[in-house]
Amino acid sequence: MTSASTFRKRTLAVLGGTAIAALALSGCAAGGGSTTGKTAATSLTVGTTDKVTSLDPAGSYDNGSFAVMNQVYPFLMNSKPGTSDVEADIAESAKFTAPTEFTVVLKKGLTFANGDKLTSSDVKFSFDRQIKIADENGPSTLLYNLESTEAKDDTTVVFHLKAANDQIWPQILSSPAAPIVDEQVFSADKVTSDDDIVKGKAFAGQYTIGSYKFNQLVQFKAFSGYKGLLGAPKTATINLKYYTDQSNMKLDVQKGGIDVASRSLSATDVADLKKDSAVKVTTGPGGEIRYIVFNFDTQPFGAKATGADPAKALAVRQAVADLVDRQAIADQVYKGTYLPLYSYVPAGLTGANTALKGLYGDGKGGPDGAKAKSTLTAAGITAPVVLNLQYNPDHYGASSGDEYALVKSQLEKGGLFTVNLQSTEWVTYSKDRTKDAYPEYQLGWFPDYSDADNYLSPFFAKDNFLANHYDNAEVDSLIKAQAVEADKAKRTKDIETIQDKVAADLSTVPLLQGAQVAVAGKGVSGVTLDASFKFRFGTLTK
Repeated sequence: MTSASTFRKRTLAVLGGTAIAALALSGCAAGGGSTTGKTAATSLTVGTTDKVTSLDPAGSYDNGSFAVMNQVYPFLMNSKPGTSDVEADIAESAKFTAPTEFTVVLKKGLTFANGDKLTSSDVKFSFDRQIKIADENGPSTLLYNLESTEAKDDTTVVFHLKAANDQIWPQILSSPAAPIVDEQVFSADKVTSDDDIVKGKAFAGQYTIGSYKFNQLVQFKAFSGYKGLLGAPKTATINLKYYTDQSNMKLDVQKGGIDVASRSLSATDVADLKKDSAVKVTTGPGGEIRYIVFNFDTQPFGAKATGADPAKALAVRQAVADLVDRQAIADQVYKGTYLPLYSYVPAGLTGANTALKGLYGDGKGGPDGAKAKSTLTAAGITAPVVLNLQYNPDHYGASSGDEYALVKSQLEKGGLFTVNLQSTEWVTYSKDRTKDAYPEYQLGWFPDYSDADNYLSPFFAKDNFLANHYDNAEVDSLIKAQAVEADKAKRTKDIETIQDKVAADLSTVPLLQGAQVAVAGKGVSGVTLDASFKFRFGTLTK
């Protein structure tokens, strides 16, 4: 059982560092709780550069893995295409029956694709194993408020919560921590291999997996036994093709080799595709953010670095915040498909502010080299500071190279920093970053749910997902408080205060907020980008 100090974390972004942030493949097709109606006999192909790390919900917490999970696993709560509001999915009902009790009644007759019955026992098993396994790359900390899960009978589940009035719990039940898995196939105490999951046909979402080649090709087949909110999929077979080169994916969607291109295409590619009459580029609201993480132990003057000095370490972070030019990155690298981000909660969500704009740089959002120099000098730092800055070229897209080349030139302007840029592929990157391998490094974030909490608790609560050794007891207390604060005005104020305090500490330096972009070939319909930020293959058709 995780402690109350742990937090809700998400998908390493998890986002692609490109103009194609996330493709929520959804549309205005069949909601409702039945799969009645004929599924089309056609097939189509979706392309992506975003990689899977694990098909086991306990072993991965990234957008590439969750994009597959959304197709094949059932959830207790979900959102209809076109909305971010959650409601019962494979549940008949789901509601608070006491301040610390959330009761779910499952629909009757649910089964997995292998024929195993799906009951409350599987639900309890799914949540118990998340907490027991607590994989460092998994989403178990999203369940920090879960005390225990009780299976009262075959269809009734009661979640006993630690804190009352949890404002986020219904959303958590639609998050990466909440896919329901088959207790006959999955291990109770360790991550189950992809091969065992596919072989066991342990699926009960809109689709099952017909064939699977790790990060090469996944074939999804419509599952007639799904009785959830999303209804029957519009296309019987969806092929998900993985690319190592986004330029090849761009060419394939132009030539009709694939029907839809998802994460990740460069901003230049998207601008070019908008001029091509053979495809349609769709944009939508985006919740993704991009930022630089500082490891408080290994950054210059960090707690375990040579010459450890917390005041000097803070000055280094402050000088970086003084020098970055977000508008230049947004314009030059991403052609306006990303916007400058001056705080930790992106614009558009309740409680978002611009805490960093007034504290750093010229006070108006721009850089200020003189201020950065003064900050370092006042801390007793005179020699150029060496930053070993890591970034990722495949998970966040090829534009990451241009992005961090520009960041390097901005930080080195004036001779205050010497920046050593290094890049690592995602499979290694996602593991090494939690092992203190990178003093400063790139991350992105794609939210689990549309609430400010999902941009705060994963990063700044004690023992956070970043594993960067940031620990501010006051911030941690405020994060816990806002999550259960029923007074909307008070909760909004708490969210604003958290951002102000973290902006003073600079655990991370936010850079950009992105949009969603999808590219589809002629004849493809059902592509809708919504605020649920989920890939949905079931509404695609042609």
